[in-house]
Amino acid sequence: MSLQFELRANPNPRTEAEREAVLADPGFGLSFTDHMAVATWTAADGWHDSAVVPYGPFSLDPATAVLHYAQEIFEGLKAYQHADGSVHLFRPDQNAARMARSAERLALPVLSTEDFLASIDALVAADRAWVPSAPAGGAGAPVQNEQSLYLRPFMFASEAFLGVRPAQRVTYCVIASPAGAYFARGVHPVSIWVSTTYTRAAPGGMGAAKTGGNYAASLVAQQEAAAHGCDQVMFADAAEHAFVEELGGMNVYLVTTDGELITPELNGSILEGVTRDSILTLATEFGLTPVERRVGLQELIEGVDSGWVAELFACGTAAVVTPIGVLKDASGTHTVGGGQTGETTAALRKNLLDVQYGRAEDRHGWLRRVL
Repeated sequence: MSLQFELRANPNPRTEAEREAVLADPGFGLSFTDHMAVATWTAADGWHDSAVVPYGPFSLDPATAVLHYAQEIFEGLKAYQHADGSVHLFRPDQNAARMARSAERLALPVLSTEDFLASIDALVAADRAWVPSAPAGGAGAPVQNEQSLYLRPFMFASEAFLGVRPAQRVTYCVIASPAGAYFARGVHPVSIWVSTTYTRAAPGGMGAAKTGGNYAASLVAQQEAAAHGCDQVMFADAAEHAFVEELGGMNVYLVTTDGELITPELNGSILEGVTRDSILTLATEFGLTPVERRVGLQELIEGVDSGWVAELFACGTAAVVTPIGVLKDASGTHTVGGGQTGETTAALRKNLLDVQYGRAEDRHGWLRRVL
């Protein structure tokens, strides 16, 4: 039976003035709405106790399994307000499918696509006032503020016990946060440190799952990148340290002078990004040949230095598309396309945003209207 996320209204919501102050300058992941969607799973009863409830802390026993064994997964997607006041999600079915794959990998119960979407719909409806207004501008106009309502579904082992086995009690929750642009300084080419010291994930590991442990593994490498004056880190494969995989939280793309749009092939240790997949679909519309294959680090560096790699960018839900202007590694600094945002990178980014905000035709049926 499908879960019902009935609203149990927050008796003390933020005032309109407080909400408007947040919406005026939301930042990213700093403020949260008045409610959250929750559900519980137990081995005996399956999924139950679903509702939209007041936003607030969980009470966790010190022996709660997630604190000791990291049995946890999450997702990230956004709700966008269109010029007509309607609110839409971008490919949420893909987030539901990825969460199911992540759950299977971490021995967590699978939440059905129907229940995943119902939890998102119910929370957005309850906190409709928190969805930032549509950006100014007509069809084809550039986004000025890129504001949206960021949605974070997550699931964790909430049984209290010490023992290495799958938990028999699991909590599911969705929280929402009004969000501005991921990069506060605006869209500009970032610098990337190519790390061969640390790896994000290994063959047979959890790289294809969206789980907190993967991000924890990236933090020391991010510190290494910062020590070299770089914004982000690029990881190589764990076996040979010779092939490009992804950034700490984003997939990566190469645009070549041959008219190819190349991204590392999915190999079990690379996260299957929704934005990544969308860009592969859009490639031919921009006269590019989409290619998924292994990309050697040496091939990438030599391609940047020779100009064969004309543009390089990263992509993900939070930042959408981020141009890469500089790669740094032990051999030195390698500037991509003069260090500027490439035309293809900018065009792909603009097209995705135009679809998400309803300024361009949704030719692929990617939008789901919530309100």
